[in-house]
Amino acid sequence: MKIAIVGTGYVGLVTGACFSEMGIDVTCVDVQQNKINSLKQGIIPIYEPGLEDMVHRNFNSGRLKFTTDLSTVINNVEVVFSAVGTPPDEDGSADLKYVLEVARTIGRTMSRYVLVVTKSTVPVGTAAKVKQAIQEELDKRGVQIDFDVASNPEFLKEGNAVDDFMKPDRVVVGVETTQAKDIMERLYKPFMMNNYRLIFTDIPSAEMIKYAANSMLATRISFMNDIANLCELVGADVNMVRKGIGADSRIGSKFLYPGCGYGGSCFPKDVKALIKTAKKNGYTMKVLKAVEEVNEEQKSILFDKLMKYFNGNIKGKQIAMWGLAFKPETDDMREATSLVLIDKIVAAGADVKVYDPVAMDECKRRIGDKVKYAQDMYDAVLDTDALLVVTEWKQYRIPSWGVIQKTMRHCVVIDGRNIYDAGELNGMGVTYMCIGRHTS
Repeated sequence: MKIAIVGTGYVGLVTGACFSEMGIDVTCVDVQQNKINSLKQGIIPIYEPGLEDMVHRNFNSGRLKFTTDLSTVINNVEVVFSAVGTPPDEDGSADLKYVLEVARTIGRTMSRYVLVVTKSTVPVGTAAKVKQAIQEELDKRGVQIDFDVASNPEFLKEGNAVDDFMKPDRVVVGVETTQAKDIMERLYKPFMMNNYRLIFTDIPSAEMIKYAANSMLATRISFMNDIANLCELVGADVNMVRKGIGADSRIGSKFLYPGCGYGGSCFPKDVKALIKTAKKNGYTMKVLKAVEEVNEEQKSILFDKLMKYFNGNIKGKQIAMWGLAFKPETDDMREATSLVLIDKIVAAGADVKVYDPVAMDECKRRIGDKVKYAQDMYDAVLDTDALLVVTEWKQYRIPSWGVIQKTMRHCVVIDGRNIYDAGELNGMGVTYMCIGRHTS
């Protein structure tokens, strides 16, 4: 089976590599010549555990190819996945210009049946627009060629994307015809050997499932952050609360961990897009608007604790920050809490020294010399007045507190991910603050 995937970003490259791993002949297409050249040389543009080896292995075997020209492969494949970006527009809605350009290119160059599958996260109704764009190009050419469209949203967690694709908890596919259903079933059959997890729906439902899923997870995070903030005020411990409600089978324990706000490429963008979709249809997503508001406020909570400890004045202070990426096992800093904190701390007159295992280059690309870059996690705290823990990388979990106490000017730790034991740190003489828990 031969397929093409347009877009070699996070979703497209993972999708292409994983399909090729199952023996499918995959051609990944991207308009950026530099990116394609780099991929051919084995240079992977994103950090994702396991992805680099998989790309190298399948490229070397000939199952995974890269090109900038969709027209050279369109008539040799059964399926074209569209995995191009859908960045938020100024009003928060998803920008579909790249999705529709792919559709028009297909309509201009196809000469036989093809199934066009939208893999990008897109608003409900996008598949209909894709279908219309392809048909308009066929009409301009004066030809009649059958084609189908489908929706196949991705549910990949950054840092675990390869495993998520190879061992999915579900695969959602929206189709209109039996032919499209049969093709998609054949394509995903290798991933379903142990447990059939393929869910077929109509196309609008498939498009909605992606937004609804991410919005539900974002809602759980913001809800727990709200609860955590209240726990601090009333003397409760959010860890105990989390365990108590998570034991309820109707609720479950996942995504009930409070912190300093969610970020990344999915949750913020998808919540905004769903709010905008509702507005366009005359409806207000009141819960999601609150979710968004809580999250934006939560990104400042570590700064607020820092300012409170220093009586509202951190001018001239040296602040260390562990973690830049929005979550562990990725270098993605889109909508990251670290960026909000850096802006606020620098604006308040303090200097920031940062360390992240993989996101240092991405930080330099985004903000340049606005902060100092440490060589390692211990270099980051040298001669500093406070440490903010922003991303819960595993290497931060059991640090050498003795070394840290000796190297910091003031051993103040503000934990944005609740990964340390307050009693243990207090016993060492460390001033410790976290979110929603007793710290003294």
